[in-house]
Amino acid sequence: MHQAVPEPERPEAEREVASAVRPHREPPAAIPLRRAVLSAVAPLILALIIGVGFMAAYVAALHDPRPKDVPVGVVRGDRAAEELLAAVRTQGRQLKAVGYDDRAAADRALNRRDVYAVLSGPSGTPTLTLTTAGAAAPLATEVITRILTVASQRAQVPLAVTDAVPVVADDPRGVVPFYLATGLVIGGYFGGIALSLTLGTVPRTPARAAMRIGGLALHAVLLSAAGVLVVGPGLDIWHRHLLSLFGAGALLAFAAALFAAAVQSWLARLGTALIILLLVVLGNPGSGGIYPPEFLPDFFRGIHLWDIPGLGSDLIRSVIYFPPDAGRWPAIKLGIWCVAGMIVLVTASVVLGRPRPRSRAARSGGGAGAP
Repeated sequence: MHQAVPEPERPEAEREVASAVRPHREPPAAIPLRRAVLSAVAPLILALIIGVGFMAAYVAALHDPRPKDVPVGVVRGDRAAEELLAAVRTQGRQLKAVGYDDRAAADRALNRRDVYAVLSGPSGTPTLTLTTAGAAAPLATEVITRILTVASQRAQVPLAVTDAVPVVADDPRGVVPFYLATGLVIGGYFGGIALSLTLGTVPRTPARAAMRIGGLALHAVLLSAAGVLVVGPGLDIWHRHLLSLFGAGALLAFAAALFAAAVQSWLARLGTALIILLLVVLGNPGSGGIYPPEFLPDFFRGIHLWDIPGLGSDLIRSVIYFPPDAGRWPAIKLGIWCVAGMIVLVTASVVLGRPRPRSRAARSGGGAGAP
């Protein structure tokens, strides 16, 4: 008889990979049906809550977008422009006049995306001039133009409209920044979740946490490069500032990936639900899609100012169409998300990654077959 040759022991990393790809079957029939049903109730309830929340958030935020306090720049002392905006204000809160000391300051605000348009009065002519930045938010500038056109006709004052920062012809509704940001956020947080599922939610040591952060950074860089290739050479939508777009996309994907890894390091599977809640259920409608924050309910407008999807959409729009100063605050806020994510992940490694104390029997070497 031939003795079976024992299979050589595989390295730990190889065993972990094999375990990760091996199909997992349902528990054996010996487990009572009642116990199996009870164990499935909590995940299904959580999925139900997320689904209902997703529907409620989108419908609540976007079912009836109405402009409120959409900012329009005006030079202080420009009586014709101020009077027209004041007349519009008496009809409702759709527009809000923002005063500046001179035209140069108003133009800088337009290029920083602080206002969507600048209204200026006669300069040797009886005509008012409305200068818009369509790329900042096409719907916002359309609303501003429509309201002020009607008001100027009532006041019998001619109005000339000029778009100083138009969107590219291949993106007439300005939706590409939103969809690109959405893809970078989803790809980013899936990267964080994937590493947590493969390696464990808590790195064993701070050094391993640093390696995981490095892996997420590489993932963000590759994801951003792919996004630039899609909207640049691939679909030929944008042709300028692609290097700045690459940097902005990498920062956005890195923030989303670190957020996912940090949340899961403390909350494990429950953290996945929180990630989806903040980045998808609330984050996507909070970003506004094609609607600027002034068209959203107050709750979602506040989310837009700090949640990762809204910041990402603003940053991408800024680096493509506007001077560098326009994207400063979204980039700073995303940087804060990145730093916070790294701190939380490393802290989890220090607090939770330490090996648990071995039992007394294990320490004494007792028990049959103890190593």
